[in-house]
Amino acid sequence: MKIVIAPDSFKESLSSIEVAEAIARGMQQVLPDTELIKLPVADGGEGTVDAMVAGTNGNKFRCRIAGPMGEPTDACWGLLGDGVTAVIEVAEAVGLAKVPAKQRNPLKATSYGVGELIIEALNAGAKQLVIGLGGSATNDGGAGMLQALGARLLNKAGDVIALGAAGLADLQQVDLSYLDSRLLSVVCKVACDVDNPLLGPKGATYTYGPQKGADVTMLQQLENHLSHYATVVQQTLRRDMAAFPGAGAAGGLGFALLAGLPAQLQSGVDIVLDAIKLANYLADADLVITGEGKIDGQTIHGKTPIGVAKLAKQYNCRVIALAGSLGDNYQVVYQQGIDAVFSVVPGVMNLTDALTNAEQNIENTAFNIAKVICCQKMTRF
Repeated sequence: MKIVIAPDSFKESLSSIEVAEAIARGMQQVLPDTELIKLPVADGGEGTVDAMVAGTNGNKFRCRIAGPMGEPTDACWGLLGDGVTAVIEVAEAVGLAKVPAKQRNPLKATSYGVGELIIEALNAGAKQLVIGLGGSATNDGGAGMLQALGARLLNKAGDVIALGAAGLADLQQVDLSYLDSRLLSVVCKVACDVDNPLLGPKGATYTYGPQKGADVTMLQQLENHLSHYATVVQQTLRRDMAAFPGAGAAGGLGFALLAGLPAQLQSGVDIVLDAIKLANYLADADLVITGEGKIDGQTIHGKTPIGVAKLAKQYNCRVIALAGSLGDNYQVVYQQGIDAVFSVVPGVMNLTDALTNAEQNIENTAFNIAKVICCQKMTRF
């Protein structure tokens, strides 16, 4: 048999690489002669750099950049095995997890560090960029990123505005002519699985602002600042990108990438699966095992297990998914190419124990699945 193991990470517990290794250990105990192909996957969010670097035999690099509140922080980015494609996670640079809950302030948070990571990639010779949106602490519409890339955002006096969403209130002119010229020849793919516009009740501020520390008063301020910013950008570029689906992703970074770079917003999991060339391993595979921390009714909306399943079905492969927990309406995944779903939790336990024992629980579940395969005595599962 040939089994492809292509899971996402189990958030707050294991990376996609660790999950794949645990599944492989469980399977090998029962099926020692089976060919196991480990291809960790991600959907553009946390773990995307690790998955794409591992899947292409690339390299990771660490550098010092500005964190979400302007403080120096370490961040990683990846260069894929082709030597020309760089992958960057927004959360790695300006992620919400980098800011303690009591210090979160989206009026002050800046996306400047994202631009610095892009510059690092360009300096290393990158000709293509993959940027994973999501998980940001910012709500500055990507203005900080543009500033790091060379754009001049000026006030009435011709001075550079302050970083952060609060600085947008003083914006009078956007000059993109100073953007790093290398960006003109770079192919930029943006992993984005939300369709929020920049503004309005479903926009960046009202959808994600509260989790970033914004109260009711601040939400209105942020919306006003982004609206003003979008107007000035529209006057500069002579086109309106604020209503574009995905413009509101990552605090409006989607908007800045569309406006300032020749960027294409795409499904995150599709970008990753294409980069690691999962399809090449499916033609003669008997089974695919995927999974993520939680599978529920939302899993069908651009999550890794569904992306893997849809591709696998093109090659008539059966698909089994593992999850840390099964949530409401998880059964809908059966309509999207997944044949069986298993929770790896063996019994009643608290969250701390579930996270601590995740690796062993995954291995045990894979062991049991392998036992079922042996019972069936199938040559093609």
